[in-house]
Parts: sequence; C-alpha cells; structure tokens
Amino acid sequence: MERTIIEINELQCNGCGLCAGACHEGAIGMIDGKAKLLQDDLCDGLGNCLPVCPTGAIRFVVREAQQYDEDAVRMHKQKTACAGGCPGSSVHSIVREAGDAPAQAGEMVSELRHWPVQMRLVPANAPYFDGADLLVAADCAAYARAAFHAEFMRGKITLIGCPKLDDADYSEKLFAIIAHNAIASLTVVRMEVPCCGGIEQAAAAALRRSEKCIPWRVTTFKISGEIREG
Repeated sequence: MERTIIEINELQCNGCGLCAGACHEGAIGMIDGKAKLLQDDLCDGLGNCLPVCPTGAIRFVVREAQQYDEDAVRMHKQKTACAGGCPGSSVHSIVREAGDAPAQAGEMVSELRHWPVQMRLVPANAPYFDGADLLVAADCAAYARAAFHAEFMRGKITLIGCPKLDDADYSEKLFAIIAHNAIASLTVVRMEVPCCGGIEQAAAAALRRSEKCIPWRVTTFKISGEIREG
C-alpha cells in the first residue's frame, strides 16, 4: 500500500540520536553512528522525529510501505527491552563513590563517568550532558599522557574522536549537544599534529553557531605527551 512514511538522508544525519529518542514506536535506531528506519511497519507516519532533527535529515515521503502495525511495535519494544539494545551505543552513567578504593594499592582509578564516549555514537540528548563540564578530546590524547584521567577527565563528560579517521562532521554533533543542553564549560584536548586541528575547529564552529556564551579552552599535547605552551 502507498502511505506517508519518514525518509532519513544518511548524508545529512549527524548521528545525534534525537530522532531515535523522540520516536515512541522505536522505529528509528542508531546504526554505525547514523539514524535508520528499522522497519516500515513500526513507523506511524506522524513524524515526532522531524522537529527534533537539527540538520533537517528527516522528511515525509509517500511510497509503497507496510501498514503501521501496533502489534509489531509491541513485539519490537519487548525484543529491544530483552536484548538491552546495542551495547556499543546504549547510554549508561557510571557512578563512582568518593570513598571507592582501587582494587589494589597504587592502582589508578578510571575517571570515566558515562558510556558511550565516541562522538559518533553518543546521542546529543543523553541525560548526563545537562549542566556538564564537557571534555572533547582526540582519541590519541589518553595514550600520549599517562595522567590524562586525573588531569583532564575528572569531573567532566568526555567525548573522543579522530577527525582524520572518522567519517563524521563533529561540528554538527557538538552543535546539537550544546544547543540542546546546558553545557557549563568546554575543554578541547588535541595533539600537535595538523590533522588534529579538526577537533578544535569543530568545537569553535559549534560554539559560534549555538550563540551561547560558554567558557572554553584548548590544550595541545606534544606527541611525547607534554603540554605545548602557548
């Protein structure tokens, strides 16, 4: 049958995940960092997902599609609940008590407070972003500097990425996060290599576009792990 249904432009999608959160039927899923219509019969054609998309990647089309099926929606929700969702993109907060001790004397404790941390996977509407001090870091940074957790991650929500290897527009994702949440501050950590400048540029572009006055700073690591001055 011909009916109205959504269509998602993968090239325009920035992977923020807002549409998936807005779809009460669970018709939209995040696959490889992009929003996908999972099944035609899960989409009711009402378009709750359209107004939350920051890039305009979703539109209505009229095409041959399976009829909306409430029983399919119910079964899909039950299946998803049992499976627990994709472990790579399911949102989790990690609670660490102040009195928690390392498993062994001298062992360092992770400062990671949430999952996922990869910019392509994290949804822009994740609850831990509200009021957060945000750390956006090159994924090499933690390997270059041994004290990265204690010096930079402590008390912050961390996002990592590599502008050279990731096929994603970080500025779109960061704009969605900043626009939809009360971000308290932004710290960018990059390596001194030229390609890593993409992370700094994306953060600057997102802040300008948001028109929000958020304190931010950039720290650059040498490949030896030392902090580059100036």
